[in-house]
Amino acid sequence: MSVLTRDEAQTRAQLLDVHHYTVDLDLTTGDETFESTSLIRFTARAAGDTFVELKPDALHSAVLDGQPLDPAALDGNRLPLALTEGEHTLSVTATMRYSRTGEGMHRFTDPTDGEAYVYTQLFMEDVQRVFAAFDQPDLKAVFEVGVTAPEGWTVLANGITEQQADGRWKAAPTPLLSTYFVCVAAGPWHTVRTEHAGLPFGIHCRRSLAPHLDADADEILDITKACYDRYHEKFDEPYPFDSYDQAFVPEFNAGAMENPGLVTFRDEFVFRSAVTDTERMTRAMVIAHEMAHMWFGDLVTLRWWDDIWLNESFAEYMGFQTINEACADRFADTWIDFGVTRKSWGYEADQRPSTHPVAPDPDAVPDTASALLNFDGISYAKGASALRQLVAWMGEKDFLAGINIHFKRHKFGNATLADFIDNLAAATDRDVHGWAEQWLRTTGVDTLTPRLEGEGQHWRLTVDRDGSRPHRLAVGVYDRDAAGDLVLRERPWVDVPQEAPLELDGPRPALVVLNDGDLTYAKMRFDEVSRETALRGLSRIPDPLTRAVVWNALRDMVRDGALAPAAYLESALAHLPEETDLALVQGVLGFARAQIADRYVSETDRPAALATICEIARALMRRTEDGDAPGLRLTAVRTYIDSATTPDKIASWLADGTVHGGPELDPELRWRILARLAVLGATDEAAIAAELERDRSASGQEGAARCRAALPTTEAKEAAWASMFATDDLSNYLFTATAQGFWKPEQAELVRDYVARFYLDAVAMAGRRSPAMAEAAGRWAFPSYAVDAESLALGERHLADDEMIPALHRKLVDQLDDLRRALRVRGEGV
Repeated sequence: MSVLTRDEAQTRAQLLDVHHYTVDLDLTTGDETFESTSLIRFTARAAGDTFVELKPDALHSAVLDGQPLDPAALDGNRLPLALTEGEHTLSVTATMRYSRTGEGMHRFTDPTDGEAYVYTQLFMEDVQRVFAAFDQPDLKAVFEVGVTAPEGWTVLANGITEQQADGRWKAAPTPLLSTYFVCVAAGPWHTVRTEHAGLPFGIHCRRSLAPHLDADADEILDITKACYDRYHEKFDEPYPFDSYDQAFVPEFNAGAMENPGLVTFRDEFVFRSAVTDTERMTRAMVIAHEMAHMWFGDLVTLRWWDDIWLNESFAEYMGFQTINEACADRFADTWIDFGVTRKSWGYEADQRPSTHPVAPDPDAVPDTASALLNFDGISYAKGASALRQLVAWMGEKDFLAGINIHFKRHKFGNATLADFIDNLAAATDRDVHGWAEQWLRTTGVDTLTPRLEGEGQHWRLTVDRDGSRPHRLAVGVYDRDAAGDLVLRERPWVDVPQEAPLELDGPRPALVVLNDGDLTYAKMRFDEVSRETALRGLSRIPDPLTRAVVWNALRDMVRDGALAPAAYLESALAHLPEETDLALVQGVLGFARAQIADRYVSETDRPAALATICEIARALMRRTEDGDAPGLRLTAVRTYIDSATTPDKIASWLADGTVHGGPELDPELRWRILARLAVLGATDEAAIAAELERDRSASGQEGAARCRAALPTTEAKEAAWASMFATDDLSNYLFTATAQGFWKPEQAELVRDYVARFYLDAVAMAGRRSPAMAEAAGRWAFPSYAVDAESLALGERHLADDEMIPALHRKLVDQLDDLRRALRVRGEGV
């Protein structure tokens, strides 16, 4: 199959105006394939040759202006067209294959009740898996979609749908859309509907999840309405579509997708087990993120994929900011969670060899395959951080004014980085073009370090910068009071580079925190006094957002080899039992467990690291015995289960069906315990089968796959490996679950021979299946536990494999860089 190049897209956009698609899909023809017909009306500005894209199971006919084309002319995914100047119609009829990988038209059968569901994910170039199209974002058109569905199904689409005779559904014509936004979701959905601001709103899920959606329906809809209202306060352009549906769909590869009028979410957001308020806030943020796309991405769309940050950075920023504003009574400061989860994602991505500018040069994104690689922590988290710094620098009023100019000038059209920056510049006297060059066209993370000079009651603070970007940031200056608490003395603003040192009156501060408020994007360091204060007095800092900045600085110091992992764990043990912010607790424990215990300490030191993490979890459990902080207790229980080095206590919880003192075990906790018992060799296939009989849901199937792959036997490992790589039977989610269970540091000797097998088998599987499966293999099936020079050298040799598709190559470049970093942290750097 050929990927579309930027040059080809520009050539085709100069030749064609695409007006209208009539798409008919027949979903009644079996479990493996469906029938697809597309009728395209378009104009050729001149005579010329071009092509339409399609990835059929079988191409039956193609008719251009009443003249049949030879189906055998289909070359990979391209059907050539020889056009005269003027109006044209093209009709293409084909049989298409359902996907089990979350791409194109994905089909899922719910193991709970046997009901089937299908939905489209047409991002980047997967519309070709569903119907013929001129598949590039700047050839927008009106879409009229009709679907023939089995009896008892409901069909959802971008516009309001109506059921007609003989199982046929028809969706209202859309406004001008890019091809990758077309969406259909069909099945026996459970639906909750309401109306807001004169528009129909709906939320939908599988029938088996109905009780769980109903339990949260008011929360989901209230958040949706609050975001809708807040965006209408910010944006001059009204919501541009005829309805707002949100479908929670199975086996979805992303968090969500911003299809106009029909947003699709992974249905793990329909919580069937206990979750924390931070996880509920994440769901709310994703709702806000996807709604922001209705304007930035859907109403105004990028011209080519080099500007994907215009979609994702904007939605990421707006998602956190809007929930912070619209749901302040429901959730704590969302920027704390951004700082400890999303922002660290950006920092990690920006320090790898695969880093790229937020807004890369167009020549760096020559085709769709390379564009797909840029959906990462840079395009999301770093870009959002840059926008947050831009707002701090130019002011929110001018920022929103520029955004509204952008919407007005380009609505229902396409725009570029240059358009966006010009429109921002029209609303401010600031040099936005210069800012964009310094922030959006560069790579890497600046490091900022405070330097204090003086004595007595007068001090001068200079911020040293290792990097090149300008920063506007707040500096937190803290003193200790008589009780030992840290008290804010002042929080002045500083522009880096500085014209002159910052003058501080009073005694030498106990703690200086750069970027207090976390409004810029840079790694922060401490002066020597502040470093000791941070390590020993972190829990005495009054503001949780400031504590987040300090924890992030310590995290970066560990990753850079400037702070021993043991020192980080000691600080976590000293301060987390007193921490009140749930997002901070989850972030610190997550880094301690997944990075420090599994990668950054040696095999010899790992038991001590796990023991410290369990001690923190026990302390949090003792603190929460009164039931006042259920989210904190749940986090502690999960962490204890995942870090247990002996099976007795967690096995007793499973046998009793409850943690002593609560909570009672729901399906998520039961599978979590069973997975850890499998790693420790304290369960067997019979117990896994019994648990699956108890929970026959899709999540139960994934839990069983994860547990079976984690069993410490030769037979279990070989069976798991064969299911992932010897056949293509596993869906995307079951592949991921199996991979998650396979590699465990406790089983290093058992799986050692699979390290070399991974590279050969993953390359072959990725080539057979799809980019989504390549990404899953690189992310989840990579032997990340094997932190040694031999594994690094093996991986580096395989990077030269010409058969490796770009999605897998990029993932392995990142994984091997993480391995290289882990070796440096251990003092074994190469």
